[in-house]
Amino acid sequence: MSVFAEKLIAWQQVHGRHDLPWQQTRDPYAVWVSEIMLQQTQVSAVIGYYGRFMARFPTIASLAEAPQDDVMQHWSGLGYYSRARNLHHAAQTIMREHGGIFPQDFAQIQSLKGIGRSTAAAVSVFAFQQPQTILDGNVKRVLARLHAVDGWPGLPLIEKRLWVLAESLLPEKNLPAYIQGLMDFGATLCTRSKPRCQDCPMQGECQAFQQQRVAQLPASKPRKAIPERQTTMLMIMDAGEILLEKRPDKGIWGGLWSFPECKPDQIPVQQAEQRYGMQAESLEDLPVLWHTFTHFKLEITPQPLQLIGKRPGLPQHLQWLPLNDAIAAALPTPVRTLLKTLQQSRY
Repeated sequence: MSVFAEKLIAWQQVHGRHDLPWQQTRDPYAVWVSEIMLQQTQVSAVIGYYGRFMARFPTIASLAEAPQDDVMQHWSGLGYYSRARNLHHAAQTIMREHGGIFPQDFAQIQSLKGIGRSTAAAVSVFAFQQPQTILDGNVKRVLARLHAVDGWPGLPLIEKRLWVLAESLLPEKNLPAYIQGLMDFGATLCTRSKPRCQDCPMQGECQAFQQQRVAQLPASKPRKAIPERQTTMLMIMDAGEILLEKRPDKGIWGGLWSFPECKPDQIPVQQAEQRYGMQAESLEDLPVLWHTFTHFKLEITPQPLQLIGKRPGLPQHLQWLPLNDAIAAALPTPVRTLLKTLQQSRY
């Protein structure tokens, strides 16, 4: 066992996290759900969602059989919604191809939609005690500092080197404690900003600490200006209900319910008539709302509209919902924010 692994396991046993809800089980399904939720999301944000999700979908079968709308509703607000669609798809694959039993073979785990090498490794270690290592963002940072690896870890060559280092440090025993230690160490001690080097047991092994380069490693992703986009959301109302449109599975907010949209240079009442055959009149504007995605910022202009005349027939991807029911649906966060603003307004 390497000195790093030995010290890390000892540190984890004293200072690591031991009481997270998904740590109390070796059920591969529960471990898998937690690992997917923890991708790009902090533990504090995941705990509540995990509890509600597992209460509603306690087994692979219950998740596979659930309507996608139900799955998306229980993911709503957690972000990165392709994770929920992939989780649902993978559960159906497990039911169809593996008899409802989560596979133990590492290659088969990786073949499930939405599961990469690092996630597959975490499930393999925590559920099946298999010798695999992980390389999430926290671990990349720890290893880049430990070995003074220059370059942005997202570059293929740098990532490949980090995988080699991760594999070389993997101990032959106490694997769950070691892998959990990697996660905890990067999340709580060797953090991106303000790392607690004074409390770190790895000072003698950490090249970045010895070279006084902790603040410079790992290298940041080359910055690009974040583009801005604009959209107008049509908040069409009638008799206490509001019109929602289901978004395509691919693209932003895929599979969620939202408002119909039009371009900023298009006239909302004309769009309502041309697209849906609805006669509507504009109401007082609501304040513009900004929402930031990973790769761009979206400027949302909400335009409340009041339907006048009869409702036309609608295709399945459109539905009228009472305002309270709409707020509880599977919505993107900014859409729910706008609905709550509408609820509090005088409309």
